[in-house]
Amino acid sequence: MENHTAESCRKANLAIRDTLDVVGGKWKLVLLSVLRSGKRGFNELSREANISPRILSKELQELEMNDLVKRMVCDTKPITVQYELTAYSKTLEPVLIEMEQWGERHRKKIISER
Repeated sequence: MENHTAESCRKANLAIRDTLDVVGGKWKLVLLSVLRSGKRGFNELSREANISPRILSKELQELEMNDLVKRMVCDTKPITVQYELTAYSKTLEPVLIEMEQWGERHRKKIISER
């Protein structure tokens, strides 16, 4: 573990803020997690993530803007839209796995203390 200095802490805080600006909030990591198992249509995402269409639309736009999600308009009648993870989003895979494991451990800890 490296020595903590005022400069290293400042850089770490900046990096964490940058990360939270991109994936923070209630929904972004949930949506990325749902999309890990493959492409989804808008309505599928809304149902699986239990998120309102209005909020989903905003979250997907932000994820797309940050190159984490790709939006594909399908040539169907009626027109449908599919979403999938980008290659760049795979860089978050270790973070998602670690958060999932931590969440499972935390849930067990909290339940066992009751």
